[in-house]
Amino acid sequence: MTRPSIKPPAIIPPVIITPGDPAGIGTEIALRAWQAGRKNIVLQGDIDHFRTIATAIGLDILFGEYDSDSFASTYQTRCHILHQKWVITPQLGQPDPGHGQQIIQAIEKAVEGVKTGEFSAIVTNPIAKDNLYQAGFTYPGHTEFLAYLDGGNKRPVMMLANTELRVIPLTVHIPLSAVENTITKEDVTQTISIIAASLKRYFGVPHPHIAVAGLNPHAGEAGYLGRFEIDRLAPMLASLSSTDFKISGPYSADSLFHQQARKNYDAVLCMYHDQALIPIKTIDFFNSVNVTLGLDFIRTSPDHGTAFDRAAKLEARADSLIAAIDMATEMAGYADKK
Repeated sequence: MTRPSIKPPAIIPPVIITPGDPAGIGTEIALRAWQAGRKNIVLQGDIDHFRTIATAIGLDILFGEYDSDSFASTYQTRCHILHQKWVITPQLGQPDPGHGQQIIQAIEKAVEGVKTGEFSAIVTNPIAKDNLYQAGFTYPGHTEFLAYLDGGNKRPVMMLANTELRVIPLTVHIPLSAVENTITKEDVTQTISIIAASLKRYFGVPHPHIAVAGLNPHAGEAGYLGRFEIDRLAPMLASLSSTDFKISGPYSADSLFHQQARKNYDAVLCMYHDQALIPIKTIDFFNSVNVTLGLDFIRTSPDHGTAFDRAAKLEARADSLIAAIDMATEMAGYADKK
């Protein structure tokens, strides 16, 4: 996987970090990320809740309500909070549907800010969809809601990435038995187009090479283990030849992710969820990032959930959120050069 080097501008607009569910680990890891040196960020949430958590985990942080005029001169020493008081005081590990509307409103405000250019990117802390459903949330998840806020006609594409690998599952949360019949030429065409455009714009890869994993073992073994690759996938890929990017495959997935193989491509399009997530989490579980491609703004998120069961221990690792902030900043730096 090629990784061109570029240093983002010293000061780009700050990255905004949504609160996620305040009963989870989002507040804690956001504070740990700031303390670890990720200063060019604005945190959303209740400033009193941030102070309480910072004190509990022993972080001496100077807080202030976010002010766009003074941010550039104070962000290194003051943690800026885009303040919204929680109507119901959060209890770590005890999610409350009463927070739902405020979580939704925070996401809306973050999108508004990034679309006007006040913020360079959004990093979303984890939410619990069942809580939001009770507050009237009607979207399958975070990503679909962001796509709606971006204009409603976007095709969001989920990419998981770390410093060693980028993977994109073509199908996501569906049973394995449904994968083959779900895949269409339109899906493959649009997804590859979005991947290629995003690698150029946000990752500085001028001529992306996208490898494609087969669905069946050994990519069908010349038809003996399934004909999906021969009859459907290979013809789809053949029709997508381009001078702007390279497509290769379909490859046997069992030999596509080892260290030597990863030097030969920039991203892998996988056919289903676990085919993508198992290798990337095995390579680097704690520093993998969820990136949403296909939107008009940059969105990353840590590759984990709310961790309600561990939130009250205040021992959360911030690695994935830090990686998400770093990747969002890197992407914004490349986009700023265009």
